[in-house]
Amino acid sequence: MGKRLNSQRRGKGGPVYKTPSHRYKVKLELRSYDKIEREGSLKGEVLGFVDDPAHDAILMKVLFANGEENIFVAPEGIMVGDTIYSGAVSEVLLGSILPLNNIPEGIYVYNIESLPGQNGKFVRSPGSSALIVSKADGKVKIKMPSKRMKIFKGECRAQVGVISGGGRGEKPMMKASANYYKKKAKNKKWPVVRGVAQSPFSHPHGGKQHHVGKSTSISRNASPGQKVGHLASSRTGRKKRK
Repeated sequence: MGKRLNSQRRGKGGPVYKTPSHRYKVKLELRSYDKIEREGSLKGEVLGFVDDPAHDAILMKVLFANGEENIFVAPEGIMVGDTIYSGAVSEVLLGSILPLNNIPEGIYVYNIESLPGQNGKFVRSPGSSALIVSKADGKVKIKMPSKRMKIFKGECRAQVGVISGGGRGEKPMMKASANYYKKKAKNKKWPVVRGVAQSPFSHPHGGKQHHVGKSTSISRNASPGQKVGHLASSRTGRKKRK
C-alpha cells in the first residue's frame, strides 16, 4: 500500500478532523432525577429559539418556575410564550418532558431515554418521531421511525411531539459552496472521492480503469490499508432466481 487512506487519517482523531466543539453552544441534557425529586413537576415558559451548529434541529430555551433555564430540542408547532412541563406528574403539552408511563397511548414522542436518567438517546433527528403503542407491566411498547417495535421501561422520559426541521433535506443546495460550508461547520470530509477515481497508491480500488477490476469482498482479518469495500460479505450483487 502506498499511503494511508483518508478514513485511516480520520480515525486517528487529529486536529484536522476533530469536531469543532468550540463553535457549539450547548450540550443537551434533561433535568436530573435529583432535581425532580426535590422540586417535583415544574412549569416552564419558552423564551426563544437557539440555532446550534452541533444540532440539525432547532432548540428552545425554557425558563422554569424556580428560575432555572434549560435548552431542549424544539418540537414542530411550538411558539415563544408557550408552556411546557417537566416532571413525573405533569400535563401532556407539546414539548413537555414526561415519563413514558404518564404519556397516553397514541401520542408521538421524541428524545427518548434508553434507561431512566440517561438523557435522550433515541429519535433525535429533525422531523422524526415515535409512537406510543401500548403499556403493560411497567413496560411501554413504542413504534420507532424505522417501523420497528421497541420496549422501554416506563420510567424512561421522552418529549411530546415531532422534532422540528423535518423538511431540511428537501431544500436543494443549489451550488457546491453551500454544501462545502455546511459540512465545514461540523468538520465533515467533503467532497468524498470514489476509490476507483484515485491512484493505486492512494486506494486499493484505484488505477486507470473506471471499475474496481476485482472482487470488492474483503476478509474481516485484512490489514487496515486493505479494509475497504464489502467487509466479510457472504455475497454481493443481485440475488439470482432459482
